Amino acid sequence: MASHRRPKQPSRARVTVLTVTAAAAVALTSQSAQAAPSEKPTKDEVKSKVDKLYQDAEKATEKYNGAKEKQEKLDKEIDTLQDKVARGQDDVNELRSGLGSLASAQYRSGGIDPALQLFLSSDPETYLDKASTLEQLSGQQVESLRKIQEKQRSLGQQRQEASDKLKDLAETRTELGGKKKEVQGKLAEAQRLLNTLTAAEKAALAEEEQRATRNSERAALKATESAKTKSDSGKAKTGGQSAGGQGGSEAPVSGRASSAYAAAQSKVGVPYVYGASGPSSFDCSGLTSWSFAQVNQSIPRTSQAQANIGTRINSQSALQVGDLVFFYSDLHHVGFYAGNGQVLHAPRTGANVRYESINNMPYMFGVRV
Repeated sequence: MASHRRPKQPSRARVTVLTVTAAAAVALTSQSAQAAPSEKPTKDEVKSKVDKLYQDAEKATEKYNGAKEKQEKLDKEIDTLQDKVARGQDDVNELRSGLGSLASAQYRSGGIDPALQLFLSSDPETYLDKASTLEQLSGQQVESLRKIQEKQRSLGQQRQEASDKLKDLAETRTELGGKKKEVQGKLAEAQRLLNTLTAAEKAALAEEEQRATRNSERAALKATESAKTKSDSGKAKTGGQSAGGQGGSEAPVSGRASSAYAAAQSKVGVPYVYGASGPSSFDCSGLTSWSFAQVNQSIPRTSQAQANIGTRINSQSALQVGDLVFFYSDLHHVGFYAGNGQVLHAPRTGANVRYESINNMPYMFGVRV
């Protein structure tokens, strides 16, 4: 006999779950459809984000440069200390050898002086504390013992100093690796954003970059011609200020700073590469430190350290061609003042060494080296 049971109805809880799930799916589909048109950022939005990433990368680059400079300094200091320790140990060994020869002579003549025997034992450093024993030694022996003790004490200090610096070096290398990874991460993210652009958008950005370079070079050429003309007409009598009070003086600074600026001019068109200090690529502080190195003047590697090496110039109107100029509140960017309100610098990743308006970045102050 066939069963006439009604089909089992789904529970209320089950119906509720299915209904909610279906509603959520519909909502997500609707949201995705609505979000789809705005998912791809515009060219200008990409450029704004990329510029911000490049600026963050430059901040990290200056910290990377600082850690690298510290590592190189520590490497040299450790090498020097280790050389001193090696030479000091040789001196100690020579002094001990002399006492050993004396002990051998005493043994052949009838026995070793108990005082000398004590010193040559496994714990000689406590020897001089035993004042009564000193009476049994000659003046020459006492002097030799004192020299050895002083050498051993100095060696102990140098070994400790070297150990501390080795620890500092390990920490610096860790910091260096972290900053390098941070820079690379910022640059990789910038590249990822650039890769979302169409070929036409990329070409438009490249044209903007080339236009900026052409405009800055024309402005720098105009400034140079203007400076020559005014110099010929006796402009020096007016204090060398540029027309209209824009920027600073068009007169060059004197001495090595002027020659360093000339060296930087020879690198216009060379690409920016983070951590690079020439001669085929530069970051901002790499360009300035390389330029001064060409005139046999050593300056610090980072922009923050370079900000403290000369006479500070707060007003743009007091700047002269060849002065260092610093930007942003944390001083993570530096260049040379080029006259007529222009700066010569290595701008950022994707750009070459070029002239640019000093007003394109937040000016902090200048430094006359």
